[in-house]
Amino acid sequence: MNSLTKAQLQRQAEQLVDFVNKSPSPFHVVDVCRTWLKGAQFVELKEKQSWSGAIKPNGRYFFTRNGSSIVAFAVGGKFRPGNGISIVGAHTDSPCFKLKPVSKKTSSGFLQVGVQVYGGGLWHTWFDRDLSIAGRVMVRDGAGGYDSRLVSIQDPIMRIPSLAIHLDRSVRESFTYNKETHLTPILATVAKALNGDNASDKNIKCAHHPILLDRIAKELSVEVADIADFELCLYDTQKATIGGICNEFIYASRLDNLNSSYCAVEGLINSLSDESAAAEDSHVRMIALFDNEEVGSTSAYGANSALIESAIRRIQSSCSNGSATAFEESIANSFMISSDVTHAVHPNYSEKHEENHRPELQKGPSIKVNANQSYATTSVTSTILKDIAKRNGIPIQEFVVRNDSPCGSTIGPMLSAQLGLRTVDMGNPLLSMHSIREVCGTDDVGLCVKLFEHFFEEFAGLDAKITVD
Repeated sequence: MNSLTKAQLQRQAEQLVDFVNKSPSPFHVVDVCRTWLKGAQFVELKEKQSWSGAIKPNGRYFFTRNGSSIVAFAVGGKFRPGNGISIVGAHTDSPCFKLKPVSKKTSSGFLQVGVQVYGGGLWHTWFDRDLSIAGRVMVRDGAGGYDSRLVSIQDPIMRIPSLAIHLDRSVRESFTYNKETHLTPILATVAKALNGDNASDKNIKCAHHPILLDRIAKELSVEVADIADFELCLYDTQKATIGGICNEFIYASRLDNLNSSYCAVEGLINSLSDESAAAEDSHVRMIALFDNEEVGSTSAYGANSALIESAIRRIQSSCSNGSATAFEESIANSFMISSDVTHAVHPNYSEKHEENHRPELQKGPSIKVNANQSYATTSVTSTILKDIAKRNGIPIQEFVVRNDSPCGSTIGPMLSAQLGLRTVDMGNPLLSMHSIREVCGTDDVGLCVKLFEHFFEEFAGLDAKITVD
């Protein structure tokens, strides 16, 4: 049995709930991670600056890119050029709606906000929800420069209303919608907006409704004229919570993949419980949380970029006395856990799962395998993860998609292929994946954190006992 107490498992579940509630956008995810890492004595590095002389044995560091991706690492006390990197990778983004560059719309007496669909969401679950906006705003600083500011409006200022059944009886058999015309949220009535404080703005030509710009400016304590641009997404204002009659489920938005992002950060920090925790480690312990996974990862800050390769090269080059092939040696000695939530068996649709591979909530993380390489798991990489789990009493499940069902993918295969990096795909089981409200098990959170913690602590030693060329 695992050594975690009920209180410890409960604490981890509660911390994930807090993490989700503080992170309505990828920018907020990274901001929360930055705060937690600084609290654990991690030092922030800048990609624009030299790292020469900055990285030292037993040091803890992190850097961000675009404010929506973050890499954190702790250098082992016995790390030398060419030694490996123990990595947990995850992503910060989730399916959502993002405001269009020109979002101002009016229809049938309503002010509406034009949005783009981002990723492959279960969009029907966004109807009749209390929605708001969050993200990044570029603000003029008054000296010819610009500041990046985060905004999250807590009030439910938008809604996508469904059509009454009386006006479309066919909805009983099939609910269909047009993504361009039927998923446009309402912001206000024209009459109310123009009779309020913004009546003087009714003739202003701008890309967004003045009443919306006023609210954003108010949240940031700036003038509307100071707002240069923004990247804002819609989110559900209903808070994440623990539920079920036994308090064993987490009901929340964005569990894909904030579940894994939280476990990665917490696992890394926990593996460094004191200043000498990595003194005997010959590896670097690293987490990499990428943006844009839900749309294919091909961006400057997605997994299909040079982000992680750049980080590893800079770590290796910062060390003295390294060989010309230190990077290549390091990759061969490295290992990555690609962590993304997996499909829990659904009690009402159990036939959708392969009969011998049905991950359940509350029974631990699941290794994901696919013969067609949608996942990067091999017998070698699964053996390593299973060994670490077994020696620490952490249950592990396995998931394989049915042959007659499509299979999703993760950041694992692309990073494994790009770098030649040994990789295992895994994740906590989840119901309602890509819904506006998803469900995971409370105990699985703590089990996954513990698995990552032990992976960081034990992989270097275990890898020395494995012979595969």
